[in-house]
Amino acid sequence: MQKSGITSRNSSRLWPWVTSAGLILIAIGVLMPILGIGGPAFKWVYGAGAVVSLIGRIMTPYKGDILRVKRLHRIEAWSSIFFCVATFFMFYPGAGASDWLAFTLAEGCILLYTSIMIPRAAKSSHS
Repeated sequence: MQKSGITSRNSSRLWPWVTSAGLILIAIGVLMPILGIGGPAFKWVYGAGAVVSLIGRIMTPYKGDILRVKRLHRIEAWSSIFFCVATFFMFYPGAGASDWLAFTLAEGCILLYTSIMIPRAAKSSHS
């Protein structure tokens, strides 16, 4: 007998897409003030993306036994937390634009690093 709702197999496929959607919302939230569209709505788009990406990262923990890949996945989860911190600086009255942009750029670099290193670490451990 199948329970109603999403099965666990379909659910495990859903969460990486949720994470990607959150990162796309973050990118849109960064581009909105650069392109001069949306006014102050960019804060809400960016914040929604940060929360969605955090939920996606929490729901997709690494279940393998490769310690280095496990650490890299943990770093990715922390990057989503820091996107949420950048959202805080968007809404904090005493913060400037450079505060949230600094967090965003730093986390973008971290995500770039982990996206390169996770496949390399997984491949090197299987060789």
